[in-house]
This record gives sequence, structure tokens and C-alpha cells, in this order.
Amino acid sequence: DGLNGGKYRSAAAVAELVEQVWAAGPERRLVVVTGGEPMLQLDEALIDALHQRGFRVAVESNGTLPATPGIDWLCISPKGGTDVVQRSGDELKLVWPQDGIDPEALERWDFSHHLVQPMDGPEGSVQAAIALAMNRPKWRLSLQAHKVVGLA
Repeated sequence: DGLNGGKYRSAAAVAELVEQVWAAGPERRLVVVTGGEPMLQLDEALIDALHQRGFRVAVESNGTLPATPGIDWLCISPKGGTDVVQRSGDELKLVWPQDGIDPEALERWDFSHHLVQPMDGPEGSVQAAIALAMNRPKWRLSLQAHKVVGLA
């Protein structure tokens, strides 16, 4: 419903629009697909169309659906109480603290990077995320800088 929102006739049409919007952007082309849940809509045809136009494709998903083949950077951010089926990728981002998630169990998943990020809102979440990173060396602290400086 927003700017450039709507339905498109093909993956090529979406990729063409992305390229038009990007025209004034830097040479290193990167599209980050987020959502809702991007795996409900992202398909190989769109990834291929974006690749043909020189874009790398990064995705942040909750992991409840398998990742579409061809993604260049996959971030999974699991939510407590969900059945995560995508247990491999580039980046595992744990929003913390969160009921129903065991950081130790997540360490066995196949990710290159394990990041813990304070949950926005609950008092003590920053300290809880720091404590997790300090006590479990596989995890690194991740912050949303705009929230830290009050631009949320």
C-alpha cells in the first residue's frame, strides 16, 4: 500500500523497479528483504532477476519456512514458541531476553555469526544481552544504533 506497493506481473518487473529506485545509489548493489515473513513471497525467480541486474540479495527471516535457494546473505531471527526449520545460514540474530528460546541449543545450529540483540522495551534487556554475550563466547553483542541514541 505504500510507495511502490502493489502487485507486479513478474519477478522481472519487481527487479526492474528495484533497479530504477537504486539508480542514484552506490555501485555495490544490495537488496535486503524483510517482512512480515519474506519466505512467504520471495522466490527463486525474483532472486535470479535481481542477480541478473547485479544485486546481492540479503534476507532476514524468522526461520519458520525453508530459505529460498540463491540468497547471498541469510539472517535468521527466531521467535520464542515457533518451530524453526531453517537452522543454517550466515547470521543468527537472537533478540534477548525472550521466553521459549535456549541460547545454548541455538549454538548447535550452523551459522557463521551468532549475534545477541537487546529486546526493545523490557527493562534490563540491554544488561541481559550483555550478560549472555559475556557468559557464552560464541555470541557477540549487536545493537540497533538508532535506538541507542533515541531515534527509535
